[in-house]
Amino acid sequence: MSSIKFGIVGCGRIAQRHAEHIHKTGILTAVCDVVPSKADDLAKKYGVKAYYSLEELLTHEPTIDVISICSPNGLHAQHSIEALRKGFHVLCEKPMAINVHDCGEMIKEAEKANKRLFVIKQNRFNPPIEAVKNAIDTGKLGKIFSVQLSCFWNRNEDYYANSWKGSKLMDGGTLYTQFSHFIDLLYWMIGDVRNVYSFNNNYAHQGIIEFDDTGVAILEFYNGAIGTVNYTVNSYQKNMEGSLTIFGEKGTVKIGGQYLNELEYQNIDNFKIENLAEGNKPNNYGTYFGSMSNHDKIYANVIDVLLNNASISTNAFEGLKTVEIIDKIYNAAARESKNS
Repeated sequence: MSSIKFGIVGCGRIAQRHAEHIHKTGILTAVCDVVPSKADDLAKKYGVKAYYSLEELLTHEPTIDVISICSPNGLHAQHSIEALRKGFHVLCEKPMAINVHDCGEMIKEAEKANKRLFVIKQNRFNPPIEAVKNAIDTGKLGKIFSVQLSCFWNRNEDYYANSWKGSKLMDGGTLYTQFSHFIDLLYWMIGDVRNVYSFNNNYAHQGIIEFDDTGVAILEFYNGAIGTVNYTVNSYQKNMEGSLTIFGEKGTVKIGGQYLNELEYQNIDNFKIENLAEGNKPNNYGTYFGSMSNHDKIYANVIDVLLNNASISTNAFEGLKTVEIIDKIYNAAARESKNS
């Protein structure tokens, strides 16, 4: 356990995961939620102070080192900026924000305050993802020609009930809440995106969510590679697949499973990925599963960065690029809808 002190803003489901790992690796000092019962319950579980506004927490807990932002997507920028201005480091849940402008403002505030702004992208720590990323970086696959990303999950009406999820203002869209980790991997492993053609629609969630539940996109990367993204939250009754297939001049690989947890196929010239660790289980929320639960590795990295000046696992610029790619996909779909 380190001496780094943390405070949590937002005491919903994902905050439980944060609190668990903070308790193991650092010191949880205080929690905050505008719903007093949520703050009280989490505070009681870990024997810490509960606050009911971010301002109160930031004012009365000056010894905290890092504020973990677990509030709704649409509040990530506001809460991060408030914490940075008060002189705290920030660890922000995905997505970093739900528009590019807010991401830029967050980065500027971190620079002004000379504080770290960490962004959670836990899928980077999935064992098959790490192995394929290393194979790409060391030239084992040669030049990357194309990539296919498939995100086929289930999110039913109960998931959105009595929640900020599904709201355009607070949620942002399916690519932000369900699949931003997957989009991050496209940027991290393949590169930045130049052009996008996209279509989306809301097929099964009319009157439930204010945006798309399904979409397809064609991507052109700056390095010349092309790719496709197919996503939906309409997989019948349960999650089906989260997969990434990469075609290179020296090999083809597919990472699959429900949440990019299995190396399903590999055929690489004079090379084979072997002895992969099992990896962590997915985030289990009772009625549905999320991505692989790698928050332990995120917190280990945060502490290593702050205490040992280690390299950050996901920097704020990379968080911005994820949002920028999602923004390009949604804007392309909006143009197609307008022209049809």
